[in-house]
Amino acid sequence: MNDAEKTACISPVRLGYSSQFKFKCHPGVSCFTQCCRGINIILTPFDIIQMKNRLGLSSREFLAIYTEPHMLEKTDLPMVTLKLLDDERESCPFVKDGEGCIIYEDRPTSCRYYPLGTATLQHKEGADDEGFFFFINEPHCKGFEEDGDWTVAEWREDQGVDLRDEINREWTDLVVRKRSFPPNIKLTEKAKKMFFLVSYDIDKFKEFVFESSFLKRIDVDGATVEKIKQDEIALLKFGLEWLKAVLFKETDPEQQASNAADR
Repeated sequence: MNDAEKTACISPVRLGYSSQFKFKCHPGVSCFTQCCRGINIILTPFDIIQMKNRLGLSSREFLAIYTEPHMLEKTDLPMVTLKLLDDERESCPFVKDGEGCIIYEDRPTSCRYYPLGTATLQHKEGADDEGFFFFINEPHCKGFEEDGDWTVAEWREDQGVDLRDEINREWTDLVVRKRSFPPNIKLTEKAKKMFFLVSYDIDKFKEFVFESSFLKRIDVDGATVEKIKQDEIALLKFGLEWLKAVLFKETDPEQQASNAADR
């Protein structure tokens, strides 16, 4: 059994926020950027906003150039992953040999978590106070041999995933709730398209809100309208609360969306 096969046999050890570990990644590590090859990175709504703005693209342009669509397992929901280069190593399009990630400040949430994985998509306050994290055991990674002492909570704060999990929490809640549905309960194609629009194509969703009859059919206060017109994060939260009300038939979708934009 080779090292890779041994690693595959290791069951994840549950880590909590206070769990401690040693890790450091830098250009001097022999495996630098190897973890950026042959990867499967699910992009979150906030990832899309940050990355498309970094590159000066519309959300539709970014989706067309840098992502691949899939159906998320056990949810029947559309999602997108980062499209890898068609080279021998299946490299991330944003990693350069010797340089590392050229969009490092706006890298995806999954990249920020590494070398940790999270065993739940749920990040709502009080949903799982201990969290469920684990190490991504890759035999090539030498970062564990470097000096760098962390707790899981410290690592999340340092890498900025705590902020991203907070922004994405309504989206992750939608995914988890749909995952809990019986397999025979399916969303309509229209509902799936709306989930995709709100989650990933924020520029097109903005057009939908302001250039269709949307605001004539839903009573939204003026302050909220101005906020979501100027702030993409507020627009995302507004859309997710509205989507939750539509998909799960919750009451007062207008009020929920207005409250979300105020957070």
